[in-house]
Amino acid sequence: MSIDPTSALRAARDELLDLRTSYGDAVERFSWPDVGDTFNWAHDWFETWARDNERTGLVIVEEDGSRAAYSFAELCRRSDQVARHLAAGGVGRGDSVVIMLGNQVELWETMLAVMKLGAVIMPTTTAAGPAELTDRLDRGNAKAVVCNVADTAKFEAVPGGYLKVVVGGTADGWSELAAAYELDAAPLPHPGNVSTDRLLLYFTSGTTSRPKLVEHTHVSYPVGHLSTMYWLGLRPGDVHLNISSPGWAKHAWSNFFAPWLAEATVFVYNYARFDPVALLARLRSENVTTFCAPPTVWRMLINADLSESPGALREVVGAGEPLNPEVISQVEKNWGLTIRDGFGQTETSALVGNSPGQRVKPGSMGRPLPGVPVVLVDATTGARLSGEGEGEICLDLSRSPLSLMTGYQGDETRNAEAMADGYYHTGDVASRDADGYVTFIGRTDDVFKASDYKVSPFELESVLIEHPAVAEAAVVPAPDSVRLAVPKAYVVLAPGHEPGEETARSILAYAREHLPPYLRVRRLEFYDLPKTISGKIRRVELRAREERHADTRLTGEWRDDQFDLS
Repeated sequence: MSIDPTSALRAARDELLDLRTSYGDAVERFSWPDVGDTFNWAHDWFETWARDNERTGLVIVEEDGSRAAYSFAELCRRSDQVARHLAAGGVGRGDSVVIMLGNQVELWETMLAVMKLGAVIMPTTTAAGPAELTDRLDRGNAKAVVCNVADTAKFEAVPGGYLKVVVGGTADGWSELAAAYELDAAPLPHPGNVSTDRLLLYFTSGTTSRPKLVEHTHVSYPVGHLSTMYWLGLRPGDVHLNISSPGWAKHAWSNFFAPWLAEATVFVYNYARFDPVALLARLRSENVTTFCAPPTVWRMLINADLSESPGALREVVGAGEPLNPEVISQVEKNWGLTIRDGFGQTETSALVGNSPGQRVKPGSMGRPLPGVPVVLVDATTGARLSGEGEGEICLDLSRSPLSLMTGYQGDETRNAEAMADGYYHTGDVASRDADGYVTFIGRTDDVFKASDYKVSPFELESVLIEHPAVAEAAVVPAPDSVRLAVPKAYVVLAPGHEPGEETARSILAYAREHLPPYLRVRRLEFYDLPKTISGKIRRVELRAREERHADTRLTGEWRDDQFDLS
């Protein structure tokens, strides 16, 4: 009997919707759908319900207040036109297409179009420069590039005979995407791709090394993000706002696959400089029901006035890095809503999360999501842990984790390391309590020893951010002749606080009072935190800075032995 991929995916989706507040039942009953051998998400899912659907599928509001809305039906038609334009330029099944666009309708149209052709999407941040682009086009074997007119100059030094498609203007040697909208808007035929064909090539944000090239298939992300939809708490008809930059995996998670799996509206608010007051106003005026933001945004929001009602908001979620308990507490106090943390990677969909309706333990990322075989593995012995304990977060490969990448393209060494001993190794260390809740400790390369005690930067940072003067903090080891290393905090101050002796004294005293002696923050420096383009703190840069200055006392650094903190 032949498989109906649409019915199979809908049945699995609907089961998760029905069990959205019943975590135990969802874990026990859910299984990934068999979508057959030639599944294509754009044809076999999106088109089946969106083609004649005039409900709003995408809303984009600019900083100046201008607003554009597109129905699901429009997105179907416009993406077919874009697909025909790309096909006329030679793009076909299996060809890689660099999509280097901002939060604009052409981004969504082009992603759908590339998928409809059975081609391969290579999302790329607009911040990438010529050297990065040369590397990406070469490693991804790109057949075409789609970018805004302002970015065309970057490709002058990027070699290759790839198709060049420009948005929003004209450029010599570039085909204009605007010409697509004169083409036939009838549905395209299914490209006949195999479900296991590659669909997405993502470059990781590279917090510690050269970006890896992550390969996903027509199933791993498009179907795998059922776990993300469940964690976010999305329902049909929702208006979902996710703050993340195009070009990175989290954008596809929450601005494309998860909301449209749920048949929800994607809402985007574009701004040049983050303004919490303006964002909160948009949340209310657009009747946003579900909101996902990185910790940086949440930390800035709690320094704003949250006294006004959040409007139609039902679900609030944090992702990208673990959320500090103080942030969760402040939002809950003002809005009566609990931010639900979660965990995943570019290599996967959402793996662990606090799902809707479940108890949230402060500091915990939640529990493994339905269908995701998360295990903890002892870093020393390689043994799988049962019950309570601490270990590396891994996926059990014997249980065929559907949402896992196929591997790092062109890097067999890293693949062997990542998939060693029957597990996919995330490189993240966590603890698990008696109730199965998982709490992040740190990257395997972020955790360090001080006076022979293991130190989790996140644990110390969570205490520091409770101090009213601290907006953000990053803790790294600073070389020390006596203790080998001591915890040092790099601190970004909240509005209204000035760097100086008294502020440093106050923060160090607070840390001393709220941390055990072996975890005390011994040094502090007010500093702009280096981050990846996707917003993750690059502790590796801070560690390197400390190592370079191991024998000197940095200007602007404060140490606990300068003060009487008793």
